[in-house]
Amino acid sequence: MGSYSRIFLKPKKEESLLRFHPWVFSGAIRNIDGEPVEGDLVDVFANNGAFLGRGHYQPGSIAVRILTFKDIPIDTAFWIKRIASALELRKALNLLRESENNAFRLVHGEGDNLPGLIIDMYAGTAVMQAHSVGMHSARFAIAEALESVLKDDLTAIYYKSDGTLPFKAGVDAENGYLMGNASDVIAVENGLKFHVDFIKGQKTGFFVDQRENRALLEAYSKGRSVLNMFCYTGGFSFYAMRGGAKLVHSVDSSAKAIGIAEANVRLNFPDDTRHRAFAEDAFKYLEQMGDMYDLIILDPPAFAKHRDVLRNALIGYRKLNAIAFEKIKPGGILFTFSCSQAVSKENFRLAVFTAAAQSGRKVRILHQLTQPADHPINIYHPEGEYLKGLVLHVE
Repeated sequence: MGSYSRIFLKPKKEESLLRFHPWVFSGAIRNIDGEPVEGDLVDVFANNGAFLGRGHYQPGSIAVRILTFKDIPIDTAFWIKRIASALELRKALNLLRESENNAFRLVHGEGDNLPGLIIDMYAGTAVMQAHSVGMHSARFAIAEALESVLKDDLTAIYYKSDGTLPFKAGVDAENGYLMGNASDVIAVENGLKFHVDFIKGQKTGFFVDQRENRALLEAYSKGRSVLNMFCYTGGFSFYAMRGGAKLVHSVDSSAKAIGIAEANVRLNFPDDTRHRAFAEDAFKYLEQMGDMYDLIILDPPAFAKHRDVLRNALIGYRKLNAIAFEKIKPGGILFTFSCSQAVSKENFRLAVFTAAAQSGRKVRILHQLTQPADHPINIYHPEGEYLKGLVLHVE
C-alpha cells in the first residue's frame, strides 16, 4: 500500500470528518508528518492518533479532499468500485436509454464520493475533468477503470482539465484523448439530438444538468414566444420548439455557440422558420428588446466563482431579472437560474424577489428547481448543491 505523509488535526477538529464531510481545511491541521506535494495521497488522523481518512493533498484552504474514510488502498480496484457504483446509480435513474438518451453525468465529484472528478458521457464518449492535482495524477488509472466498467459502451475518453485545475499548481494539463477518438459526436437527450463540442466548448461541451428543467420548459412552451438568453448551444431552444412554441429566439455572446445552436435546431427541426439566433451581449439585447416574449429563460454563466465576488454577483442577478420582469408580457413565464456554488438558494431568491418588487408586477413561484439526480448531492456535503432555479408566473 505504501506509506503516506500523515496529517494530524487539532483537538476537536475531527468532528466534521466523523460526520463524513470530505474536506479538511488548512486551519484544522495541527502538524504534518512528512513533506507531501500537491496531489499526493495523505492519511489524516485525529489529535489522539485515530485514523480518519485518506485523500488528495493540496496547499490552500481545502488542504485534503477525502477519498475514503477507511484504511484501504487507492488502487485499480478502488477506482473500478467507485465508477461501477456511479454507473449503477445512473442505470437505476433510467438514463441509459439507447436511442432515447445517451447523455448524462457519470461522476459528480463529492456526490459520487470522488471529490475533484467530473465525468460526462455523450454517446459513448467520456469527457473527464479533474478539479484537483490528485485526480489529474490519477487520470490514467481512472481511464483504465472506465474501460473496465463501461466495456463496449465506451468509444473514447477525452481529458479536458486545462481550465479546471488550480492555476497555481504549475501542472501541464494538456487536453487530449486518453483512449480512442471521436469526431462530430451527436448525443441524444430525451429524444432530441445535439452536437457536442467537448474540445472547444464550455465545460464538457454541453450542460447536462438542465435536462429535467428543459423537459419542464417544453410543457410550458405551447403557443408562446420564447427567448432563450445565454442559450449556449441551444438546449432550452429545441425543447421549446418540440413543445409547440410560436417562435424561439436564442441569444448568446459567443458566435461559435450560436453556430452550434443553429446546427442543433436544424438537426431536430430542419427548415423550421420559428427559430432565430443572435450573437449579442445579453444585457444589451435585453435592454433593446420590446415586450414580444411571454416565456423567457435566464440561464447565465456563474456570476460568482467564489465568495469574494458574491455581492457583485447578486447585483448581477438582480439587474438581469429586473429587466425580464419589466419586459415580459402579462401572463408570462420566467425560468431563471443561478449555477454559482457561492450563491445560496436564499441569496438567489432574495435577488429575484428584489427584482420582482422593483418591477411592481405580481409574481408567483410555480416551481423551485435544482440539479438532476445524476448530479447527486452528498448529504454530508451540502456545498454540492450549486444549481438553483425558479419558474415564475408574471401577471
